[in-house]
Amino acid sequence: MSIGVMVDSLFSLRINFLLAAKDPMPKIPFRYLSFACIAVIGLSFVLLPSHAQSADVEAVQTFLREEGYSSGVADGFMGPRTQSAIQAFQADQGIEITGEIDPETLEAIKNFQQPPPPITPSAPLEPAASRNQNWLVWGVAALAIVFLIRAIGKKRHPEPELKGTTPINSKSPKTPADAAPLTVSVKADLLAPTPARSTEPSVRSGRSGKNPWVPQSESATVGGRKLGGMVYVGPAPKLGRYDEFCRAFIDPSLAVSRIGNDFEGTGMSYWPGYRSITATSRATYLDWLASDRSDPRYNVGYMFLYFYGLERRFFIDKPSPNERQEILAEVRRLKGAYGDNYSARNYLSRFIDAASVSSRTEAEIDPVFENDYYELPLSLRLVLGTKVGNNEALSADWMLSWLMCHPERHLRTPAIRCWEEFRTLFQIKFDIAHPGGMKVRTPKRTLKSSYSAASGEFEVELPITVNGREVPDISTLRAPVNEAQTFATAAMDELDKYSRYLGRNPDGRGTLEAQALLPSSLWLHFPSTELEELKAWAAALVESGGLVPALDMIERLEGDRPEKIGKRHLTGAADALARIGFGLAPDPRYGLRSPRNEDPVMIFKLPKGLTELETVSNGYRRALTEIALGAFIAQADGEVVPAEYSALEASARNAADLTASEKIRLLANLNWLLAVPPDMSLLRRQVKESTDKDRDAFRQIALAMASADAVIQPEEVGGVEKIYRALGLDVSTVYSDLHTATMSNGLIPVRPAQEAVAGERIPEQGQSPNKSKVELDFDRISATQKQTADVSELLGRIFATDEAEDDPDEAPDEPIHDGLGGLDPKLSAFVRVLLDREFWSEADYAELCQRFGLMESGSLETINEWAIGRFDDSLIEAYEGYEMNAEIVEKLKE
Repeated sequence: MSIGVMVDSLFSLRINFLLAAKDPMPKIPFRYLSFACIAVIGLSFVLLPSHAQSADVEAVQTFLREEGYSSGVADGFMGPRTQSAIQAFQADQGIEITGEIDPETLEAIKNFQQPPPPITPSAPLEPAASRNQNWLVWGVAALAIVFLIRAIGKKRHPEPELKGTTPINSKSPKTPADAAPLTVSVKADLLAPTPARSTEPSVRSGRSGKNPWVPQSESATVGGRKLGGMVYVGPAPKLGRYDEFCRAFIDPSLAVSRIGNDFEGTGMSYWPGYRSITATSRATYLDWLASDRSDPRYNVGYMFLYFYGLERRFFIDKPSPNERQEILAEVRRLKGAYGDNYSARNYLSRFIDAASVSSRTEAEIDPVFENDYYELPLSLRLVLGTKVGNNEALSADWMLSWLMCHPERHLRTPAIRCWEEFRTLFQIKFDIAHPGGMKVRTPKRTLKSSYSAASGEFEVELPITVNGREVPDISTLRAPVNEAQTFATAAMDELDKYSRYLGRNPDGRGTLEAQALLPSSLWLHFPSTELEELKAWAAALVESGGLVPALDMIERLEGDRPEKIGKRHLTGAADALARIGFGLAPDPRYGLRSPRNEDPVMIFKLPKGLTELETVSNGYRRALTEIALGAFIAQADGEVVPAEYSALEASARNAADLTASEKIRLLANLNWLLAVPPDMSLLRRQVKESTDKDRDAFRQIALAMASADAVIQPEEVGGVEKIYRALGLDVSTVYSDLHTATMSNGLIPVRPAQEAVAGERIPEQGQSPNKSKVELDFDRISATQKQTADVSELLGRIFATDEAEDDPDEAPDEPIHDGLGGLDPKLSAFVRVLLDREFWSEADYAELCQRFGLMESGSLETINEWAIGRFDDSLIEAYEGYEMNAEIVEKLKE
């Protein structure tokens, strides 16, 4: 220890103590002070070893300073600063961290330098002996200091209490009336300034008497790095609790490694402080500050360490309005750079919210539509409360903001993927229901809030007033939110298909198919000239008969020609055409067979106002099944004669219990079924597992349709035989079964009577049927329809396409709850923070619970019970800390 330093410390202590007392310096006999100094000097000569000030130590200090590990003077004395620098060097070299100049450290220095440093100690250093004797010197010095303090105390008046703020929940005596408590600097017409509950001292320490805050326009250099501004540089002030120091202050006296490569942040805790992190982490942090402060390679903890200073400056130091806006803009930039991290997004958003309220008036605050916290944003509560208190109606945007920020909202993918379309559709529906806006009752509860620093170092109360009046707190109202949820759900339902299309085609917004899937009420808001061209194309097809190759249609709608047509293509095409007033046969949702690549499809005009085709009646499904089976029998001989077509058309037009629009769609499907070849192989494959009752029902339908036109052609008999074979029935019974079917309506002549040579003359029975004129028995047709009702569901399954493909995009969108459904909003937010780390120390977990207002054991039990019920395993394993279950974490992050 330096004798000069010791003596200087004694004089400095005396002078500083007297100045703090603000009393005239008492007259203390000089002999007291002289005796203390002589005693210390004498003991130092007796007790300190000969190498206490060593050239070897000075050489090591010089090396450390040249390499950036120390900013102190190379004076040859071994002190705390030198030990800290040695520890930083040892950490970088991967050797044992002792803080001493031991042989291993000397060898590392030799290997580090090229050429080796001139460190050639003549005798081994004895740091242990030095320490054993140094404590005697310090002991004598302490006794001398105590002696001086007692002498001074006898000569001066009693000390007044120091001015400052009282820590939160402090049991110390109250501050005097003239103390200056910290307040929140806000606009007078918006927030009433109140004392900030803080652990900060009222007088800050500075760098060499200067303000430690470095403005944005200035820069500071620490550890050989030019940092830029908006940081605190100087000794960190104590917080007044648990011997903690302000986390954000960059103390230049602390050791900094030459190389900063702790990108993962292994040398700092979850709530870091510059003083507490390692020398390597300090170097890494300084490198981050010297960069653009957004490099994704660096752990987010470095951003938080920087942010601690910004929030402290904003709320504690009371900067100018211009500087407040600079800080607010910087935090918004940080949120844009680190918004993917939940904790960062959460804390930065809360600061932006509180800072916006404290620096802008209610009229200057815009609606917000995102919120990860379990409470409504303060700025939103302020605006809504002010409007409700003034009996103003809330617009669609403010109601949507209320819903989107509510912790119990229910959203699906369309609200996120199609945000602009969803917002516009919500506004349309809201304005229809509330043309002049929604009036909300005024709650009795008034708005109160506070800002808790992310650093945990202070909390400021934010009681809110507008024009001198308290603001109602709308956060407890549920009826307006429920109604807004109704509008949002309806909007999401209408955007489902559009959203799924964009999910399959992220760049598909604005294409013809996407535009056609857009709800018609949004067409004026999102116009498309190509859509009008599509309408003209479809209308021209209908005029020419309606048939178009399936691949040509898909290419016209999507812009690409697929190698194979799937259900996804056809569903999208049907929805797109329906939005512009045209139908598609077959409709893939309930058609009996899908077209193949070489098949055509039928486009037809839909009745006006019909755009939703997903739902059809049971009668329509039965009628579609009948004409499909009839078309198959009619095509059995390779030709559909006019009589057969007329019978099928009449069956479609006279189908019972169908709407006019369903009959139009049924006729279009009939035309398509007759335009494509029958698929007997599909029938064979599908009926293998049918029951005897099912087979008999098929047999009855085939026989009824074959005899429906009163004339049975030989080819139709062949078609019935094919159906019998597919069903596994005895083909030899076809003729007897046909005879039985026709007898139910009386004798039906198969051919005109001819002259015979001999025998009895057949009695006249009227004119023979003419193939050019078909007489239909509608009672018989109706009976056939009723007969097929009990098997319509089975027929639909058997004739359904075997090309249906599993498409995850066709499934309805699930609610957005990021895997945490079942937990309340506060616990959900708590778990999202837990997911940021694989392991939590007991101290960090306890502090996190405290910040969320949760009990440690209670939160752990509730979360694990939820995880066991959902994943059959615990999420958190408590053993010497808290380890997160990696498998469950991965599932929750998917």
